Amino acid sequence: MVPHMKIGFISMPFVGHLNPMTSLARKLQSRGHEITFIGVPDVQPFARAADLTFVPFCEDEYPAGSIAKLYAPVSKLHGLEAARRSVEKNAGLFAAASRHLPKKLGQTGVEALVIDTIHTFLELVPMSLGMPYAQVSTGLHLDFSGTTPPFFFSWPYESTPAALVRNREGVKKAGEIFAPILALAKSYAMKVGLSIDWSDLTATASKLALITQTPREFDFPGIAWPPQFHYAGPFHDGNGREPISFPWEKFTDKPLVYASMGTLVNGLERIYRTLLQTVGQLSEIQMVLSIGQNVSPESLGSIPSNAIVVREAPQIQLLKRAALCITHAGLNTTLESLANGIPMVAIPIGYDQPGVAARIGYHGVGEFMDIENLSVERLRLLIQQLLENPQYLEKARLFRKVIAQTRGLNLAAQIIERAFKWEPTTINQNN
Repeated sequence: MVPHMKIGFISMPFVGHLNPMTSLARKLQSRGHEITFIGVPDVQPFARAADLTFVPFCEDEYPAGSIAKLYAPVSKLHGLEAARRSVEKNAGLFAAASRHLPKKLGQTGVEALVIDTIHTFLELVPMSLGMPYAQVSTGLHLDFSGTTPPFFFSWPYESTPAALVRNREGVKKAGEIFAPILALAKSYAMKVGLSIDWSDLTATASKLALITQTPREFDFPGIAWPPQFHYAGPFHDGNGREPISFPWEKFTDKPLVYASMGTLVNGLERIYRTLLQTVGQLSEIQMVLSIGQNVSPESLGSIPSNAIVVREAPQIQLLKRAALCITHAGLNTTLESLANGIPMVAIPIGYDQPGVAARIGYHGVGEFMDIENLSVERLRLLIQQLLENPQYLEKARLFRKVIAQTRGLNLAAQIIERAFKWEPTTINQNN
């Protein structure tokens, strides 16, 4: 029997990345592996809630409380500008992490790394050390081939020559967004003696395992992924998160609509005001609206009697009771909705959300509208359409069945074990 491994995990320090990454780390830990979660100090509460060993780094550059302040201005942006500004800030994280990570790996005795794919180019560190590494897409994976639209765009899936040209132009724009980190990556690679073909957008991708928590059935068809690419399924199991208080006593017997714009680009007050004005016209439903930390409840105007407004919510528990989810089309909320068979109205704001929204529409599990088209009237009509048309619910429930059968956490854990040449060598979704 091959000994269990010492595996390090590194995630971007955002809720939507940390929740699935800590869940996957817990799964591997439950299988007997020694897990070390390495991160800036703001990651510690997530590792602690998941009962994982935490090792801090970059404490001087990113002391506790700094991440929320650093990214708060991005919360008011949308579209490509949100992505560009975030990547500029991510470049600083790469610079600090690449400087301190080699020493931390030596101190902890980590034998292999699992890296959040959006921690862009941090894989250069294990490459320079000859250390095996796998990459995990906690958000939607980025298709650089041009077969499908890059996730920054909500373009529909099409295979016409014109659509493929459009997609390739989108890939160029996506590459430009990552330019600030690319410059730092080239400098780091030169410093540590790595020879990289920078014309190949996938040159630094893991040759062992590229894992997405997106189910295969939720993606667009026809993408020619490399053999080490694996679809899995959601990395949530409802455990390992800090408890969130909620006024459960305020529930009525009306159908519940859960609404959240996520935890990062969630500072656009106009969206929340539109949601509240809309639910005020729909007395037959009740809405729970989670607004996060980047807007104040006082700025949203009057709160309808059939709305509960909170800064944070126990999302999985609420989705188990919901009839509909209104979402920014973040991948975690989308997959958690599908895992509970809940259709969605999507209002994508930035990052990979347009691509997720396009897939929601493509698979018939909901509808989406771009933020520029958002209005009370359009939103009211969409809510009524989804609640009254049983086809959305039927298709969402099909995905609930798919996700339950796929067992994404188990599958991902076994793929990582196989990639790092640990037993078993066959994939069994039931273990």
